[in-house]
Amino acid sequence: MTELDSGTLVTRLDASGAREVRDDLVIEEPLEIALEHCEAGLWRRRPISITMRTPGHDGELAAGFLWGEGIVRRATDIRSVASIGPVGGSHRGQNAVCVSLDASVSVDWHRLERHVYASSSCGICGRATIDALESASHAGECEDSFEMRFDALVALPERIRGHQRAFERTGGLHAAALVRGDGNIVAVREDVGRHNAVDKVLGAQFLSGSDDLSACMLFLSGRASFELVQKALAARIGLVASIGAPSTLAVDLARRFSMTLAGFVRDDRCNLYSMPERVRQ
Repeated sequence: MTELDSGTLVTRLDASGAREVRDDLVIEEPLEIALEHCEAGLWRRRPISITMRTPGHDGELAAGFLWGEGIVRRATDIRSVASIGPVGGSHRGQNAVCVSLDASVSVDWHRLERHVYASSSCGICGRATIDALESASHAGECEDSFEMRFDALVALPERIRGHQRAFERTGGLHAAALVRGDGNIVAVREDVGRHNAVDKVLGAQFLSGSDDLSACMLFLSGRASFELVQKALAARIGLVASIGAPSTLAVDLARRFSMTLAGFVRDDRCNLYSMPERVRQ
């Protein structure tokens, strides 16, 4: 499945004049995520979310999304992940994925609807969300053991750029990467949506059986927003670093759960907004 559409004709203007060329564009298609769960002895399927994403790694995206929402806690909570629905779109693929849960997994539909179908733009109070995370069983303070050298941290933008194959051709994708404390890059995923890139890279590890990523840090190619820090928290990640700026609520969340949050990681410098002791010079 290709992430790119190379067939778009555009008019390119430069000092020498105008000419028609073919341009690479990132494919963007909706993805419906559905849950199949056991209720009173009967298996039921229910759609829970629609996100605009770059096709590819859809199963990882769904698993990472469910992990971040606290619906699944370990890989054995998922029986199967399968693409469903008709083939279509510019990528000629399926635009729905069904995650079948183990019969032992119960779903808090009321909580799920509040978290999935609402956002800060719809009037949700960020402080209340942090309080809810504090009381959630899957949330807790990040471990103190993770450390990373400053020179390894500020070298990441250039190193991870080398893994952004589609970005190099289009300039239209975000990236998320998992990196160990020694600077070893574990995995990189790209997507048109920042949160989707994070879900994909976390979901890949979750499906492989890794439900505790405290030995890794999360690197973001853009800014660090509240929902991305929240996803890292669910994976027990102690350091999140971004090329861009963090939001105030992201900083609040990182400080509350003893997470190190680094912003403006570029040009051999960075700002540390919380728990600076994890970055050693």
